Amino acid sequence: MKIGIVGLGLIGGSIGLDLRAKGFPVVGVSRQAHICQEAVRRGVVDSAGIDLKLLATTDLIFICTPIGAIVPTVKQLVSHLTIDTVLTDVGSVKTAVVEAIAPLWQNFVGGHPMAGRAESGLDAAEPNMFAGKAYILTPTDATPRATIEVVQRAIFALEAKYYQCRPEDHDSAVAWISHLPVFSSASLISACLQETDPKILALAEAFASSGFRDTSRVGGGSPELGMMMAQYNQVALLRSLSVYRSQLDQVIAEIEQANWTALEQRLQQTQVARPQFLS
Repeated sequence: MKIGIVGLGLIGGSIGLDLRAKGFPVVGVSRQAHICQEAVRRGVVDSAGIDLKLLATTDLIFICTPIGAIVPTVKQLVSHLTIDTVLTDVGSVKTAVVEAIAPLWQNFVGGHPMAGRAESGLDAAEPNMFAGKAYILTPTDATPRATIEVVQRAIFALEAKYYQCRPEDHDSAVAWISHLPVFSSASLISACLQETDPKILALAEAFASSGFRDTSRVGGGSPELGMMMAQYNQVALLRSLSVYRSQLDQVIAEIEQANWTALEQRLQQTQVARPQFLS
């Protein structure tokens, strides 16, 4: 099976590294010629260029562009493909993408690898990024079974944990565990910056350690990615943010009222619940 990758950044580059290491021939496409050259030099792909025509003979193509560029890329790409070519994307929002592409290409299935880093670009790509991580496909009732199986083969080669659900269910779930953390984390950083005493702010910056690093990581990631999460998953994200705000209000009330029993119970519940999301 010959693999095509459009977008040789963090995710596309990491997919290329792993699939090529497993013996799949990989062709890459990027808008920038120097990225193509670097991807070949680093062994991310066998060959690469800026022309989508290079993917005409591939069997499975991963669209690894930013969310807003996925549909325009597919519209440009499909004229170069045979009818049997399978397309998938890696965007973190699925409903809008699937609804737009399904009418354009029958052999498309939405995908989302739940893996990444705060850094972006080809330089951030690394092998084994997907091993043991969730990788979700979001077929519709009209998606051919053979199309799903082609993408599954690549997912299993990446050693990821395979999941399948409806696009809208995916978006509701990731609003809680992926999109909400980005904005709660970003809000944490913004809140710290509201400190008006320069001396206290400087001390906070100097003292920041693992707790701040862990909770602020995703809030310090790509602004473009965060914007796309909000734009394309607006309804589900607003719902999760509203519930999160309600929880903060309850914590504030418990502390204001010195209701230490209620606060302790809350922290005990979260201590017990956290492993359920990380097992």
